[in-house]
Amino acid sequence: MIRIEHGRAVLRITLNRPEKRNAINREMIAELTAALQESAHPDDVRVVLLDAAGSDFCAGMDIAELMESADAGVAAHREAAASLAELYRAMRKHPRPVVAAVRGRALGGGCGLAMASDVVLASESAQFGFPEVKIGFVPAIVMSLLRRSVGEKRAFDLLASGRSIGAREACEIGMITRVSADAEFDALVDAYVTGLAETSGTAVGMTKKLLYGIDGMSFDAAMDAGVQMNALARMTEDARRGFERFGKK
Repeated sequence: MIRIEHGRAVLRITLNRPEKRNAINREMIAELTAALQESAHPDDVRVVLLDAAGSDFCAGMDIAELMESADAGVAAHREAAASLAELYRAMRKHPRPVVAAVRGRALGGGCGLAMASDVVLASESAQFGFPEVKIGFVPAIVMSLLRRSVGEKRAFDLLASGRSIGAREACEIGMITRVSADAEFDALVDAYVTGLAETSGTAVGMTKKLLYGIDGMSFDAAMDAGVQMNALARMTEDARRGFERFGKK
């Protein structure tokens, strides 16, 4: 379901169901969650890159699997939904930056995979959307991810209409990070993850933790959290070496 490659400081996780447009099923969720857990601690992993085999990033949940489980009880449905939510949480809580490289379509839960990443890089021809309402379903779990990226009116339009939007529009409204021409996309991804891997892993990890930690905090509480992180950051080896290098200029 997935393919894992260890490069220099970059762990590449590739969704590998191209014949199914990389649709998400139970096995893929389990493999992705395990890969994230295993890559959370090794010091040689500085960036996690999530990409996909084939022409589409991810078409969303595997409808065939959903149909097979349609008659299951509430507990079974809740357990299946919770496993997807836990995957998104694992991406959000991962101590390293997670970068999604999106070609083709990223729909429904697949768009959620992109948005649960810290950075979303997209080729110009990529498409993003939440078509669940078109089949009488609700984009319930991905809603929290979308709402943290775009305004209320934009979010409702995308969720209630089920329409897909292009990469340029997605970037303009804050859903994704950067867009490049299709022919230049591989170069963009390589340059971005290489540059990110060369920054201070400690500083980036602490930045990620604080940024997501202040979600929902009051202004004063967020400032207090910033004071605490600032104090901790001053004591790291990366910061001490950085201060010394700066002082020698």
